[in-house]
Amino acid sequence: MATEPDEVRTVVEEDDGGGPVKSFLEHLEDFRWVLIKSGATVFVAMLLCLIAGDHVVAIIKRPLEKAQTRYSKDDYIGVALLGTNRLATYHLDKSQQAVLGLTANHFVAIHADLQPATNGTNVELKLWLDTSPVAEKLAKKVNVDLNTLSPAGGFFVAFQVAVYGGLALASPFIFYFIAQFIFPALRIKERKYINRGLGFAIPLFMIGVTFCYCLLMPIALAASQIYSNWLGFSANMWRAEEYISFVCKFLLGMGLGFEMPVVILVLVKIGVLNYHMLSKGRRYMIVINLVLGALLTTPEVLTQVIMFIPLQVLYEISIWIAWYWERQERKRQETDGGEVP
Repeated sequence: MATEPDEVRTVVEEDDGGGPVKSFLEHLEDFRWVLIKSGATVFVAMLLCLIAGDHVVAIIKRPLEKAQTRYSKDDYIGVALLGTNRLATYHLDKSQQAVLGLTANHFVAIHADLQPATNGTNVELKLWLDTSPVAEKLAKKVNVDLNTLSPAGGFFVAFQVAVYGGLALASPFIFYFIAQFIFPALRIKERKYINRGLGFAIPLFMIGVTFCYCLLMPIALAASQIYSNWLGFSANMWRAEEYISFVCKFLLGMGLGFEMPVVILVLVKIGVLNYHMLSKGRRYMIVINLVLGALLTTPEVLTQVIMFIPLQVLYEISIWIAWYWERQERKRQETDGGEVP
């Protein structure tokens, strides 16, 4: 039975899935409201982060607290403590090792009592040694103080924390507003696959940020101090502004890196990419991922490799998923009696 022109037009419209036709000024008005709603959301999120600034800073500082310095098996390390304050960490020579009686234990904590004791007419400060596993934990902990080195430094740090935290909190809403503006112009098929991709995008982004926050960031921060010490510079004091900027950009870069499979597979479903193109581009992605590892991490090779490996693995997974989809499509066409491409 022949299809009527009206039916053909309906099928085409359903396939295209375009929204209501609007003039240029109407689209411009919609875009203006996207900017207004996004700006208002960012402002509210920044205000919340500014009010809870101390808690946000505590979250950002946690990777630094978990960072550990690596020592060789021949090193003997002493940690000087005054009460709960850590004064210094230094290597012990052979004479100091003999005085402190260090043989099997390579780490010792030297505690000074804050309450001086009187011995006749003399005032003494009590010292005692601790060679328990606590001393090793203290010695391996990276000793870095974050400081603001100007009178207005605290205000700049607070603003920086509010900007990064506000963008992180507001990003889901901003993305939703942008999607409301763009989706009506997409075809039904494109909308379907993009919606499916979004279901995986947020979990993958969170996995990337968590991986960087819990594993990669402490290693990178420890490597940064070790590298500075190797060059002969003191690395016990960092600018708070630069630390916060480095950590936030690092986390964002890793989260976006984990979005790569979603972008690739959506493009495969839409028809922009295929298995052959992805397989052929493997050598280029190796270089790109190595460059990303160098740009987003410290110059230390270990952190670059740790970042490169998951990115490359995710790309390989995308290639095999694309191959599986094409294989299933060929089987379906053979079953339906269609031509196999």
